[in-house]
Amino acid sequence: MIKDLIILGSTGSIGKSTIKVLKKNKKNFKIHLLSTNSNINTIYKQAIEFNVKHVLINNIVKYQIFEKKFKKKKINVYFNIDDALNKIKKKVFCTINAISGIDGLEPTLKIVKYSKNISLANKESIICGWHLIKKELDKYKTDLVPIDSEHFSIWSIIKNENKENIKKIYLTASGGPFLKKKLSKIHNIKPKFALNHPNWSMGKKISIDSATMMNKIFEVLEAIKIFNLGYENFEILIHPKSYVHAIVHFKTGLTKFIAHDTTMQIPILNSLYKSNEKFFFNNKNFNFKILNGENFIKPDIKNFPLLKILKNKYLNTYFETILITINDELVKRYLNNKISYITIHKTLLDLIKMPYFTKYFRSSPNNINDIKIMVKKTLNYLNKYLKYNVNKLEYKI
Repeated sequence: MIKDLIILGSTGSIGKSTIKVLKKNKKNFKIHLLSTNSNINTIYKQAIEFNVKHVLINNIVKYQIFEKKFKKKKINVYFNIDDALNKIKKKVFCTINAISGIDGLEPTLKIVKYSKNISLANKESIICGWHLIKKELDKYKTDLVPIDSEHFSIWSIIKNENKENIKKIYLTASGGPFLKKKLSKIHNIKPKFALNHPNWSMGKKISIDSATMMNKIFEVLEAIKIFNLGYENFEILIHPKSYVHAIVHFKTGLTKFIAHDTTMQIPILNSLYKSNEKFFFNNKNFNFKILNGENFIKPDIKNFPLLKILKNKYLNTYFETILITINDELVKRYLNNKISYITIHKTLLDLIKMPYFTKYFRSSPNNINDIKIMVKKTLNYLNKYLKYNVNKLEYKI
């Protein structure tokens, strides 16, 4: 049976990994819609190769410039996601949402009713708007499978287990490029070094989040929501080889873990074959040597001070939107060489303690517009703060 797909964010890191998976399994899948923000050359090639008839370009300038190029190949091109979705006549088997950042939340909410399954790699959507997403999932009886390697591993381990038996879930982190360096020695490290991840080939933003350990903080918040568990159920362990992706310790005395190579193609492919269908991932045999003598290390909070953020146990409030917005903007500025590496840490930890923001930590957004308004408020305050304080932020935590 051919499975109908939609891929949102097909030109990003996760989107490209999905395309690689589908190239090896073309006969089993049909892509109905692809989307990008501005990477026209890539999405054009993808649409031609997979005979995709609908393409969404979220950048209005790029849309206007390249609309005719697609139409010459009889490809319908849209700027508005609602217009694109109106062409979907029935629920597709699965939507892979690989859009990064908070921008992925609105498409997630809109795509639910058009999909039997959603494979979601957008942690910001889940962290900021899980209560909104869950409501739509329940309403349209749509299943969600997380495809971040850690969350897919947890999902795979516990999907047939009684959650009452879970004692602890360990999310593994590589430690990033600075695992063996003290934070005091890398205050002004250039972005090119922070982007040099030892194991994974990822986008720039998530690579910086990996270096600061913010990505792992997001993953804990995401897992709490997806699996409906508490902070006390999760712990972060550094696993430098990134071969084990999640460990679940049960009250029964059993401990289970999932290991696989450092490629997102494995969780993506497995998410598309949830039933007992026969399929293969063409890779090398299990590498037991990687596990031999492997150490798991508790992260040092002196070198990864952002881990202090997990002490703020505000679930489903504006805290999550504020946290993500500040981090996104700081990482963007760091990548553009406008602030130092240490400024990411210092500013984040300072701002989330400020009364301007803490007053929102007991309130929850009711809809996506509430979240958008809070994003604007946060950016306005952050921009003013950096303008007057950036020169004071270059000191040791």
